[in-house]
Amino acid sequence: MANLLYKDDFDAARDRLKTWWDGGDIGRPPIQLSTPVQRKREDLPTMERPEGWITGYSTSNFDFRVYCIRHGCAWAEYLAEAVPAVSADLAPNTLALFLGCRGVEAPDTVWCEPFIDDPAKATFVVKRDNFYYDFCWRLSREALRLGKGKFLVCYPDLIEGLDTLAAMRGTEPLLMDMMERPEWVHASLRRITDCYFEVYDEMYEAYKDDRGGSVFWAWAPGRMAKLQCDFSAMISADMFGEFMMPVLREMTGKLDYCMYHWDGVNATQHHDHLLSLPRLTMLQWTPGAGQPGPSDRTWWPMHHKSLDAGKKLILGADKSEMLALKKEFGKQFKNIMLNMWAETPQQAEEILKLASD
Repeated sequence: MANLLYKDDFDAARDRLKTWWDGGDIGRPPIQLSTPVQRKREDLPTMERPEGWITGYSTSNFDFRVYCIRHGCAWAEYLAEAVPAVSADLAPNTLALFLGCRGVEAPDTVWCEPFIDDPAKATFVVKRDNFYYDFCWRLSREALRLGKGKFLVCYPDLIEGLDTLAAMRGTEPLLMDMMERPEWVHASLRRITDCYFEVYDEMYEAYKDDRGGSVFWAWAPGRMAKLQCDFSAMISADMFGEFMMPVLREMTGKLDYCMYHWDGVNATQHHDHLLSLPRLTMLQWTPGAGQPGPSDRTWWPMHHKSLDAGKKLILGADKSEMLALKKEFGKQFKNIMLNMWAETPQQAEEILKLASD
């Protein structure tokens, strides 16, 4: 594959990322650094946004989704460890759509409509004749074709565990199920994990690059994934340990590299559980609406605890926050992957210089 049209130094960036993921030192943290596009790399077609188009997840117009794929990487320069990639994403819970949910389009998102009314009759099967499964794979094939030699294709946001079961059953009914029929919840989570890897394994084989690397929010040199449990904000640490930890232990064991999308202050009670997962590589902290940003000093005690436990972090930051992190975390600063934006190439150069030894 060598380099990509939208990433002139893709091979070198992959070398650095592999070194970092495997515990080596690249002289600074890896930085997924982007700037506004500086030069046009190819002539791209134009197409009017369809009437009523309210979300990039939409399945209402396949041709416009393909158009969005074509243009998906043309807006930015991908510097340092940023990797250009697009996704055939259908919802922030695409697996639930494959398992029978109906997607309800809303501004900038898609809600999965619950459909399990009677737990005794529930089944958990990837429906290969399902509209969403077919749409996702058709769009994936187009993305792979259009992106060859230009950009990568990353996984859709499949999601797993309690979040997927809540999408299928409904949040309040699932909370009751955990009290009234916990054995059904455990059995359902078991089947959802099987379905997840049935889909993930096929996608990995289709999406992986020539080094076996894959992308979700970051490139890694193997089977990469983002795991999560936003539902965990509503349950105790004991319930998280009982229901979600077996899922995460199994899933992290089947992946080469993975991050956990740790969302909201009500989920901080599960920190010790997450740190106990030996195969969980990295935490991605999202404080939630109305909270200080993920790199703010408010969260530094948590970040110290995560880094001291041997976990990597991925955080959004601006230049001043990056410098504060560098001062606060010392040598461990290099174990924090940063998502950053620069207005100009000159600002990007300054950021890289300041981040280095």
